[in-house]
Amino acid sequence: MTTVRTVLVTGGNRGIGRAIAEKFIELGHRVAVTARSGEGPAGSLTVHADVTDGDSLTTAITAVEESLGPIEVLVANAGITKDTLLMRMTDDDFETVIDTNLTGSFRLVKRGINSMIKQRFGRVIFISSVVGLLGSAGQVNYAASKSALVGFARSLTRELGGRGITANVVAPGFIETDMTSSLSDEQQAAYKKSIPAGRFAQPSEVAAVVAWLASDDAAYISGAVIPVDGGLGMGH
Repeated sequence: MTTVRTVLVTGGNRGIGRAIAEKFIELGHRVAVTARSGEGPAGSLTVHADVTDGDSLTTAITAVEESLGPIEVLVANAGITKDTLLMRMTDDDFETVIDTNLTGSFRLVKRGINSMIKQRFGRVIFISSVVGLLGSAGQVNYAASKSALVGFARSLTRELGGRGITANVVAPGFIETDMTSSLSDEQQAAYKKSIPAGRFAQPSEVAAVVAWLASDDAAYISGAVIPVDGGLGMGH
């Protein structure tokens, strides 16, 4: 039987984050999500917070632990894109993406790790992207922020691995979301041609990998990058 854990997912009100929250709820865990607006799925506790605002995260984490108990699983999922070619990218375009995707993950983990250290158990899971290691024209900012999570997870593993805490990275490829559904049929066909599996993933397929990494079965896996990309990236 799976041990019931307290889970916090950032950006859990939509897309991949929502699917992750739904998976943990389905498995019987105590689940909280952060959202800047809107609500998480039924059965979750929604706390309003912005990963670019450390004080809001401190307040959110306190509220979660008061309601659900010490956090045992942290999923750093919240992220944004501001795509444009390097020559057109402004300092703000770059810095805003880094501040949300990378520094936001730091703010979350820094505040959320305390309970894990005390109880000598924890799972930290970063949601990266195939783009982090494959690269993508027009996404210098996004790719940099996502590849940096690998170094973050591996350094965290070296710092806290002896305390029963693991830190891993899940790197999704093209996922069936609002973003991909808005592409034209021609664009979708072109992208699918580059994916060996020949299709986009469902958000639930990413969620299943995240849930497994949080489980007791994955206790000896840390500092790993697990692609969920249909073979697009390879070589992670």
